[in-house]
Amino acid sequence: MDVEKLFDLNQNVEGILIYNGGETSNDPSFFYFTQLTRGLFEGSYVYLTRKNLKVITSELEEETARSEELDVEVFSTGKKRDEILKAVTRDVTFIGINYSGLSHADYLSLKDKLPDKEFIDVGESISSLRQIKSERELSKLKEAAKIVSVVGDRIPDMLKEGMTENELAAMVNYEMMKNGASSPSFDTIAAFGPDAAEPHFSGGNRKLRKGEVVLVDFGAKYQRYCSDMTRSYFFGKPDREMEEMYEVVFRAQDAGFKAIRSGANGKIADGAAREVIDSSRFKGRFIHSLGHGVGLNVHDHPALSSQYDFFLKENMVVTVEPGVYIPKKGGVRIEDDVVVTKDGCQIITSASRELQIV
Repeated sequence: MDVEKLFDLNQNVEGILIYNGGETSNDPSFFYFTQLTRGLFEGSYVYLTRKNLKVITSELEEETARSEELDVEVFSTGKKRDEILKAVTRDVTFIGINYSGLSHADYLSLKDKLPDKEFIDVGESISSLRQIKSERELSKLKEAAKIVSVVGDRIPDMLKEGMTENELAAMVNYEMMKNGASSPSFDTIAAFGPDAAEPHFSGGNRKLRKGEVVLVDFGAKYQRYCSDMTRSYFFGKPDREMEEMYEVVFRAQDAGFKAIRSGANGKIADGAAREVIDSSRFKGRFIHSLGHGVGLNVHDHPALSSQYDFFLKENMVVTVEPGVYIPKKGGVRIEDDVVVTKDGCQIITSASRELQIV
């Protein structure tokens, strides 16, 4: 991460204060700057200047913060925390904060604690920095991708007639944790038959039957960094329309891969995949964007969309996930995570993409 660049983009800012409120207002940017891989750090701050990074946290997190050899200030009471905030910001007037990472209540509380300061929103600049991953970040993202790849290749062996969608989701979550994930990076989607026609289906009790498509969308979190992968399988021989659907989505994803490189417009990549689908019998059935950024959030930023001009840069990590959906029948989606490179992209999820009939 380039803290100097962040200040260069915000010339009026003298210091930057990032607040991690906790469950209701968790700001991943706190962990982006600190790279802390353990702990909750609820109610904690990171204060940045051009020359220094300081963590302000409670006694609950002191040991974790100090284990990373960070500059740490520890408070035991709210009064002590406020005194530390005033002390570290004593010599500055203009402070950058991430508006998108703060609840309105937290913002008002911060204004009350530091009434003599002028707050400037630096959230857009932080988002821009977070889009391009460091080598340290890439190593974590690749490990998260490795975990889902191992699990993806095991899913066909998990499929049993009569099992429920929730049962399969639980098995996938267990296998991710068993293989090194700290948690799923989002609620696992397991959808059978007609349920697979809902791109954001949330788990149900439908029982698996012969001839049905099985769509599984899942991700692993590794040291706070996410992966996101979807595979579609067939439990027994599908009809010709569903097989053709898979073949079209597979070719659309290949077209998307080929359109990705540093400097390319994400809109063009989306269009390349969409053209494959719209030139088939499934025209108009690709009803979402081709992909999004992945990082500390599973949906880190927009990336590949027909509605959005977004120019890709080297070391961005994005998903490529075309899909086709027919209500009351089913759907197919294939999703992989890729690292944008100078001349193309590196696919970091490696589970088999080939059509599988179990």
